[in-house]
Amino acid sequence: QVQLVESGGGLVQPGGSLRLSCAASGSIFRISTMGWYRQAPGKQRELVAAITSGGSTNYADSVKGRFAISRDNAKNTVYLQMNSLKPEDTAVYYCNMRILGRNLVQYDPWGQGTQVTVSS
Repeated sequence: QVQLVESGGGLVQPGGSLRLSCAASGSIFRISTMGWYRQAPGKQRELVAAITSGGSTNYADSVKGRFAISRDNAKNTVYLQMNSLKPEDTAVYYCNMRILGRNLVQYDPWGQGTQVTVSS
């Protein structure tokens, strides 16, 4: 079994910054893609950013130039640096990883979600 634990959400004023973290634990052999998603009230969950094991990244158009995804493979952790935050970034943010367990079973766990609120 594997699990993801997120941290770093909170309340921030427009224009401010936050950094989210998501750490995987358990019997892990390899992690390929890591990603961040968000879900605002009344809306569908959407991809915010993703990073492959090789370091390639992709971003939603709405966050390009403001958010940066990175990963620390030694710590099985993915980060999301969010700058120039806007009220429309307000949502619950979830991390997701594609993990191959030591039992050679493929897992796609989700984090518990962390609230990000951008408001003055």
